[in-house]
Amino acid sequence: MVKINLRKYYPDFYTNNCIIEVPDEVAALMDSYEHAEAAYYLRRYRHKAYYSLDRGDGIENDILFVSLSPCEIYERKVTVEQLHAAITALPDKQAKRVYAHYFLGMSKSAIAKAEGINESAVRDGIDRGLRNIEKFLKNSL
Repeated sequence: MVKINLRKYYPDFYTNNCIIEVPDEVAALMDSYEHAEAAYYLRRYRHKAYYSLDRGDGIENDILFVSLSPCEIYERKVTVEQLHAAITALPDKQAKRVYAHYFLGMSKSAIAKAEGINESAVRDGIDRGLRNIEKFLKNSL
């Protein structure tokens, strides 16, 4: 058993010293939480982040990346539409393989295993699909 002062952990609540005995595991856990909180405050200070680093609401991306102008947004939209049109113009197998590899992030071996074919066939199909996309985009421009 270890004696701890609750005023150390809860200074807003305990104005006077309040010493209690707790098991060793509880004392170690409270110390580890205190160290983790101190590390968090230090990390926040070093990165000059006066907001929570754990929110996950995209505030970090908004700070790091400059927002796009309306012209750039339109240009990106047109490019994506042309790319989707080029993919839909491909034969069905090529389109599925290109989509699975580049949009879904599947490896070529995983695509081959899912289709039950050799990996070289998938590799060739993706290469032919990319060449066909290139031809389609050159003709449309």
